[in-house]
Amino acid sequence: MDEMDLKQRTKEFAHRCVKLALELPNGQLGKHISGQLIRCSTSVAANYRASCIAQSKASFISKLSIVLEESDESSFWLEFIIDEQLMKTNLVAPLLNEANELTAIFYASRKTARRKRN
Repeated sequence: MDEMDLKQRTKEFAHRCVKLALELPNGQLGKHISGQLIRCSTSVAANYRASCIAQSKASFISKLSIVLEESDESSFWLEFIIDEQLMKTNLVAPLLNEANELTAIFYASRKTARRKRN
């Protein structure tokens, strides 16, 4: 998967998370999770784009670390939606799987970048 593919994949992930978040119940918990999921999932896409234009290897690794944190946080909120039974698992599970895959990709990318830096 190249840079352009991953840019598109992270943007699609953000769009899908936003749509899911907007379907959460309007209670206090649903609103809280909705805001958190929208914030972290869109941050995955935005910070990945930023990492692609980083001006140094250190900056790239730093921005990639943010992407990794935000993709993992997205996984957390998706798991929480399932745990709290706010939506049917079959609606959330594909996004949770994507969040976990993205987390694995960014973890491996950061590991490689750190190894190449040294």
